Amino acid sequence: MVSSTSKIHYDIKAIADEVRRLVLQGAIGRQQPIYTLCQYIPPRDWIGVEQELEMSGYLLRDRIGDLLGRERWDED
Repeated sequence: MVSSTSKIHYDIKAIADEVRRLVLQGAIGRQQPIYTLCQYIPPRDWIGVEQELEMSGYLLRDRIGDLLGRERWDED
């Protein structure tokens, strides 16, 4: 999320980073729908996050894993 003088802009990379953190903590799973995120984002911020998701082509019913994309593992 990027803050300007009076308005907060939510970018998809920042959202994905936060989602990745929640997945690694075990708070949410990759198979859950994206709308699950509203439990972890303050209501005043949710509208901006939802708009950014929509502008980036994500639906709230899509899976968290879709938002994260393919993850690369350096070790097998």
